[in-house]
Amino acid sequence: MSKEELDRRIRTEAPGEGQKSKQEILAQEIQEGLEELDRPADGLLLSGISAGLDIGFGPLLMAVLLTLVGGAWGEPLTRIVVANAYAVGFIFVIGGRSELFTEHTARATLPVLDGRASVGELARLWAFVYAGNILGGSAFAVGMVWFAPAYHIADSSAFTEIARNLTTHGPWLLLAGGIAAGWMMGLLSWLLTAARESIARLAVVWLVTTSIGLAHLPHSIAGNVEVLAGALVTPAISLVDYLSFLALATVGNAIGGSIFVALLKYGHVVRTGDDEE
Repeated sequence: MSKEELDRRIRTEAPGEGQKSKQEILAQEIQEGLEELDRPADGLLLSGISAGLDIGFGPLLMAVLLTLVGGAWGEPLTRIVVANAYAVGFIFVIGGRSELFTEHTARATLPVLDGRASVGELARLWAFVYAGNILGGSAFAVGMVWFAPAYHIADSSAFTEIARNLTTHGPWLLLAGGIAAGWMMGLLSWLLTAARESIARLAVVWLVTTSIGLAHLPHSIAGNVEVLAGALVTPAISLVDYLSFLALATVGNAIGGSIFVALLKYGHVVRTGDDEE
């Protein structure tokens, strides 16, 4: 499929006329990726900080629920409920249209694959959004571990439990889990573009991110809040543990989104052209 055809599909697409074709989804993803790549650096950084802060509400609610429930509900039910709390932060971020690094591992890569943006432009976007996400999330984690116990809504032990679910694995398992999480976040971006209704978009965010939380997959931005909070309340999680987690989760997320979603989706749609609508 040519660039002209992709552009035509963006111009002629009319909302509410049925399910979008894969060509329309790709066209819209490329267009949105180009718009993000063109944003000024300060706008990307501030939006990234906002996303890092907002996503922290997920880990906070997880700690609150673990404190309230304890072992009363049993491990299976508690794990399901906590995974749903994990999704809240993502709903806040994506619903609020803030910039999240793991969304852009796939979306912002597509214009590069299509020859409309350079690798340097992609690296610039990733750098500012990622830095903002980590800065915002770190600030939330520091405030959370002080505020929640003082306000008597969460015990410090809950932060330790959440963090240890992510740090007790070896490096290769963390990397593999990060790839799976990045893959799912890349698919989330694609599915959000495919969805037309707000309720459908909300359901997609909930489904994907709850699944990530249920499986304890390493998401670099949400995990930054989870693991840093744990490191701040217990010496059992060291600075090395935190930095190792962050590095492996980030690399895995980038691989999962850019290769397993962006590259394969782009190749699939462009190769098949208009054969299927």
